[in-house]
Amino acid sequence: MRWVCLLLPQLALDGVLRRQPMPDQPLALIDGPVQRRVLHSVNPAARALGLRPGQSLAAAQAINAGFTSVAFDAKDAAHWRDLVAAWAYRFSSQVSTQFSHAIVLEIGRSLKLFGPWPRLEAQMREELREMGFRHRLVAAPNPHAARVLANVHDGIGLTDESLLTGLGQIPVERAGLDRETAVSLSRMGLRHLRQVFELPRDSITRRFPKTVLPYLDALRGEMTLPLTLYRPPDVFDQRMEFDHEIESSQALLFPLRRLTADLATFLAGRDGGVQRFVLVLEHERCEDSEVTVGLLAPERAAATLFELTRGRLEQARVPAPVRGLRLLAQELPPFVPASRDLFDARSQQAMPWPQLRERLRARLGDDAVHGLAIRGDHRPERAWGVEAPVQRETAPPSLPRPGWLLHQPIPLRDHALTVLAGPERIESGWWDGFEVRRDYYLVETSNGQRAWAYCVAGERGPYMLHGWFA
Repeated sequence: MRWVCLLLPQLALDGVLRRQPMPDQPLALIDGPVQRRVLHSVNPAARALGLRPGQSLAAAQAINAGFTSVAFDAKDAAHWRDLVAAWAYRFSSQVSTQFSHAIVLEIGRSLKLFGPWPRLEAQMREELREMGFRHRLVAAPNPHAARVLANVHDGIGLTDESLLTGLGQIPVERAGLDRETAVSLSRMGLRHLRQVFELPRDSITRRFPKTVLPYLDALRGEMTLPLTLYRPPDVFDQRMEFDHEIESSQALLFPLRRLTADLATFLAGRDGGVQRFVLVLEHERCEDSEVTVGLLAPERAAATLFELTRGRLEQARVPAPVRGLRLLAQELPPFVPASRDLFDARSQQAMPWPQLRERLRARLGDDAVHGLAIRGDHRPERAWGVEAPVQRETAPPSLPRPGWLLHQPIPLRDHALTVLAGPERIESGWWDGFEVRRDYYLVETSNGQRAWAYCVAGERGPYMLHGWFA
């Protein structure tokens, strides 16, 4: 087995920055009681002003007041970790959020699908950068070793042969031990894990808590400690709250893009799609507004979800300024990617029909764009109709049918008709008052055109033209 540790050192701050239209502006997270607010974390622009984590808010404002302060929310940080875990779930079914500030996942089997570790590492880093999360990535034979190595390294990948050498260089205070044990080891003159590994086992058992020796064995891969594995939820529910009221729909596009991108990330991790979701616009002085986005087929492309939601949002009538956005998706059916030809002759600018259809529905409304569907009725004029949102599978007729069906049959007058096939008797509709008893024939006119014509059942004329074949 091979495990990857994804260390997220600034997860809470990154979660706030990815919601900011200008993340390069100075920003700090603040924490603590009202009487003594302190800086929890700062972005690089705020650090350049002289701000540091642990400073009091009053001292930071005295140094430079030109920064934005946002309250630290532990629940918000847990939400972002779950989002990253949902993203990691697309690479492995064994994902754990058990370690602090980190996510571990088993990739031994994934390497056959995503390629060798350098290629998979590059792909993971690129996607994490697009999501806006700073990170460290380390690979090791077991999850506990990967977590410890991520404290001091980034980008290394150890094997069973090099594991002990790499772990031995880790400082004791960065080895994941509890603070009391790390201090005791340092006072004994033990500075690195290599020296701790050389201690007699019975001495470790006598001097330190019972959990220390199993932990050291787990680091070396000599014992497997149980992990709590992550399972993606069946519902996507994410909310963004604004510092001020937003009156323009254009100003909502940036947070909307983030929400739909996170939805696409969540769906990719589940290997599923979404067919219906609701965008809730929260107001301060009236009830919330809802914009429902329904699709004819499951979708999960971030750009498509954004364009469809944008089209619905621009058409919505919002009664008051918006203080928050919430995206709720509960219908998450399986997703089947559209099949493409190996040698596709279409240009890169060509839009696939499903995406064009959904974009037209978003722009023009659900009642303006319809598809055609086969119905379970033998009468030709009732055998097709407007496609319903949920359509039962109906097998098309095995016998030939014309591509152009006339709205109303008309007499077929031709002095030299040739019958090519038939008759095909259609007798139906006695239960709804529109009974038909017809014998249909495939005929060829004197001009060489092929037509679909019928006459009363049991007779050979006169013929009524009902459709043309191409």
